[in-house]
Amino acid sequence: MGWFVQGLFSFLKGLGAARMAAMAAVTLALVGFFGFVIMRVTTPPMATLFTDLSYEDSSAIIKDLERQGIPYEMKNDGAVIQVPKDKITRLRMKLAEGGLPKGGGIGYEIFDKSDALGSTSFVQNINHLRALEGELARTIKAIDRIQAARVHLVLPERPLFSRETPEPSASIVLRVRGALEPQQVRAIRHIVASAVNGMKAQRVSIVDETGQLLANGAAGDGAADGGSGDERRASFEKRMRDQVEAIVSSVVGSGRARVQLTADFDYNKVTQTSDKFDPEGRVLRSSQSREESAATANANDGQVTVNNELPGAQGQGTGSTAKDQSKKSEEINNYEISRVTKTEVTEAGRVNRISVAVLVDGSYTKNDKGDVVYAARSKEDLDRIATLVRSAIGFDQKRGDQVEIVNLRFADVPSVIPAETPKGFLGMFQFTKDDIMYFVELGVMLILGIIVVFMVVRPLLKRVLTADPAPAVPAPLPALPETTPQPTHQPQLANNATAQMIDVAQVQGQVHAQSVHRVGELADRNPNETASIIRQWLSEPA
Repeated sequence: MGWFVQGLFSFLKGLGAARMAAMAAVTLALVGFFGFVIMRVTTPPMATLFTDLSYEDSSAIIKDLERQGIPYEMKNDGAVIQVPKDKITRLRMKLAEGGLPKGGGIGYEIFDKSDALGSTSFVQNINHLRALEGELARTIKAIDRIQAARVHLVLPERPLFSRETPEPSASIVLRVRGALEPQQVRAIRHIVASAVNGMKAQRVSIVDETGQLLANGAAGDGAADGGSGDERRASFEKRMRDQVEAIVSSVVGSGRARVQLTADFDYNKVTQTSDKFDPEGRVLRSSQSREESAATANANDGQVTVNNELPGAQGQGTGSTAKDQSKKSEEINNYEISRVTKTEVTEAGRVNRISVAVLVDGSYTKNDKGDVVYAARSKEDLDRIATLVRSAIGFDQKRGDQVEIVNLRFADVPSVIPAETPKGFLGMFQFTKDDIMYFVELGVMLILGIIVVFMVVRPLLKRVLTADPAPAVPAPLPALPETTPQPTHQPQLANNATAQMIDVAQVQGQVHAQSVHRVGELADRNPNETASIIRQWLSEPA
């Protein structure tokens, strides 16, 4: 074991400080990179828990999440909170159990922790007003396109010894996305009026965040209930146009149909009363019958005497008497005749006529070359579309309704041609946008890991772990050619020591110059080996 440790220390000592620092840096970089990749891959996807939160609700929700130890992310200055996607349902139910989010206002929970024994009636009334305003604001926020709402209620008390009761009123400030429809404004007014005792809808004023007056709080009943005539007509036309466009777009494709609808309204209010008598439906109500009969006696001679006029007198003389008789009969019958009284009230705003113009685009396909080819729709298709439109608007020919369907090519060509939806086995592998982005992220992380390993880690490790080559032995110096003294005409000074020393010094200088030149060439060709030899020389003891 000792030799192993000694060998390890020797190996590390042989690497040197520079190589040790390089290896440590590479190791830390690899640990950090792969740690980031592992954490990014293993982190669950985040999804939105709540949006458009107030600071109070956001603080309470974050406190609850930290208590449960659940990771979260905040966006849009705390208005949006994201949590792991697999825990959204459980967290929403858990937070709803605790009354979160509260909607940024105080509701009836203000009475949960209040001390009823130590508070006066004035404080209780104020708390009730605050709670009612908060609950109405929460209800209004639940409507689409409304981000926030602020409600102010005025509930006056009836003065003493007064016969008239002041009417309550309300003012509402809204922050909306886009623009509200007239029916949404009326719905808000009726919600508030129905929630407050004695309040009328026309006593509610509504203002948006830009200061635009949506409801002035002083309109008549007609404006409060049904809006003006132009608003009713515009609402009716929009609703019918949306219905027609929806049913036509489902056939020709989204955005490939244009619908214009015009409705002729009659705003005259007509009241008509008519009486109808049925002569066949008579009923006997009463019947009365009366009969009279009378007889009159006359003398034959026609004389008027006292004897004839006396009561009990009998006719005398030879002449006979004659009597006149009369009889009268009278009958009275009273009948009841059937009578029908009919009163018809035709309210303002009835539809006199509807005119619809529908412009549809043709179909687009790709040919063998990949070019987009336009094809007009057949007459049978246009007839079917016209039939659908007539059914959608309640077509009445007697009323004078008109429907026109025209097929023309639109100026803008669709950039994306709808592809056929795969069926069968391939239809099971339909990935959502989140799945595709997750796979793309994994692919990018994998490619980056491979690039780091092969382009950075592998060359560094190869250079650090490669053993030092053996020091190169300098090649032997070439033998110097023997110098032959040139014959001269002067006499040789064999015994002259000075001349011999000069010659020897000259030869040695030439040899040293050649050696230095050869060593320089070897150092230029092999810089690593030269540095290793010099390092070895420096490490040897003197």
